[in-house]
Amino acid sequence: MTAPATGTPRPARTTPTTRHRVVVLALDGVIPFELGIPQRIFGRARTADHELLYEVVTASVRPPGPVRTDADFAILVENGPECLADADTVVVPASYELGPVYEEGRLTADLAAALAHIKPGTRLISICTGGYVLAAAGYLDGRTATTHWSSAEHFQRLFPRITVDPDVLFIDDGDVLTSAGVAAGLDLCLHVVRGDHGAAVANEVARRTVVPPHRDGGQAQYIQRPVPELQLATTTSARAWALGHLHEPIQLRDMADQESMSVRTFTRRFREEAGVSPGQWLAQQRVERARHLLESSDLSVDQVARDAGFGTAQSMRAHLQAALGVTPTAYRRTFREGVPAGPVR
Repeated sequence: MTAPATGTPRPARTTPTTRHRVVVLALDGVIPFELGIPQRIFGRARTADHELLYEVVTASVRPPGPVRTDADFAILVENGPECLADADTVVVPASYELGPVYEEGRLTADLAAALAHIKPGTRLISICTGGYVLAAAGYLDGRTATTHWSSAEHFQRLFPRITVDPDVLFIDDGDVLTSAGVAAGLDLCLHVVRGDHGAAVANEVARRTVVPPHRDGGQAQYIQRPVPELQLATTTSARAWALGHLHEPIQLRDMADQESMSVRTFTRRFREEAGVSPGQWLAQQRVERARHLLESSDLSVDQVARDAGFGTAQSMRAHLQAALGVTPTAYRRTFREGVPAGPVR
């Protein structure tokens, strides 16, 4: 889903008594749905004792007051840009009134002054075309980033120092994270909660939001093709079957047989629907299974490797190192030893 891979998991950054502060920057022309995503996801993340893990506030680039949206209503923002100075994470949702940010790749004076409040080391997140703001501010220079697929070519031309990947739902580049359009903001925020506090917390938020905790594939599957191919069959049954047999060796032929397709046809259809190859998808699912078992069980690393379908601990170690940047033992230690005392930047 991500490119590069999801990055090194961050230790949980907060305690119930020191909540991680998320500041959402509301620009004129903001899309209300995307503005509400951080509150919906971070604002619902809780410990097992129902303590809130994040504090979510909304800020304007101007003094407190009304901010236009792209709908037929404005919103009253009660915080000015000064509160960005206290942020542990800043989220920039999309806006349809970015002006010179979108047209010329430069910040307005008000926006530049607002962003100047952000302290070094603050985690930065963009949703959809909110990435233009991070790019114009220079935060994405030399990095890989994404945005809505319909803006990807323009984004790349405007910011040549950025490597744009138009096919993924989000990209985690450590302290700077970017997402594709609209609902991909949900995917990214859930990913951040998962990295901060583990799969159990993120899954509970996803259940309450009635969205999948982890979506397969990238936004390539949503791009309209000039001549869409008529598909009379899908690969859904094969994926469901594979999830029930992850602990077993699974060959491409086995998955194709579930759909009564040739391997060639199945591989093409699978990539069209999931955005990745069957082999890449299987590896992703096995990594997710291993993460869940490492977090939630006392199984040995060898047993986790077998149950997740890696066969050996050495194979699982290589896959987790490639996908997450840590060993199985280090990952388990991060999510089984509790929350560190105080925010980690």
